[in-house]
Amino acid sequence: MPTQATSLARLYLMQVASVPPMNIPAVCYLVQTAGGSSILIDTGLPGPELLPDDLTAELSEDVLTQIAKLDLKPEDITTVVCTHFDMDHSGHHDAFPNAQFVVQRSHYDDAQNNPRFEATRAIWNQDPDRFIFVEGDHELVPGFTLVETTGHTVGHQSVLLTLPQTGGVLLTIDAVDSEANFSMDRDVSPMNEDEEAVRASTAKLLDIASQDEVALVIFGHDPQQWESLKKLPDYYA
Repeated sequence: MPTQATSLARLYLMQVASVPPMNIPAVCYLVQTAGGSSILIDTGLPGPELLPDDLTAELSEDVLTQIAKLDLKPEDITTVVCTHFDMDHSGHHDAFPNAQFVVQRSHYDDAQNNPRFEATRAIWNQDPDRFIFVEGDHELVPGFTLVETTGHTVGHQSVLLTLPQTGGVLLTIDAVDSEANFSMDRDVSPMNEDEEAVRASTAKLLDIASQDEVALVIFGHDPQQWESLKKLPDYYA
């Protein structure tokens, strides 16, 4: 599935919080293109005033603070890829005034009346004219492919990148939260809406990861793997 040509230059990984006791990372990603555009993948948890009382997340530097280390302002972000609208992925969508939001049509439609996404609805539910709706797998720009992976939520999407030096990088996001669950006999937690769809999406991602071009698979919330990965200001090129 990776394209032969790529317009991408760098991938930055950002941890915006951790959830005890296992220190599960909450993360988002920034992709810079060779032409100088900046594409954000998710925006992390919101500020503490919106966190529910039963969520004991330890907030670290939010996405705005982290991109500032790269001399980027919110106005510089041209695109926000919305993998899904769970709270730990959509907490700062409203901070990017010039961005268009790329989301699976099925996810956007489901989220309008799904109480699961209510906590950050005022943040992610921007003017519909700012959304780019996709249906299924979709190449956003050369080397940047959205992979529809329904199961964790309706219309969840993962991301497949082709970097000039690293090669293929698969971001499973929440379709596969950890390396331990990257198999067909995986556990499926109650946080996933459709077990059968989760397993189908896992099979799809396993097939993509088996291709020679894919050099790195990054799981959505894997504390052990996260320790071994490059984080901003370091990057994958």
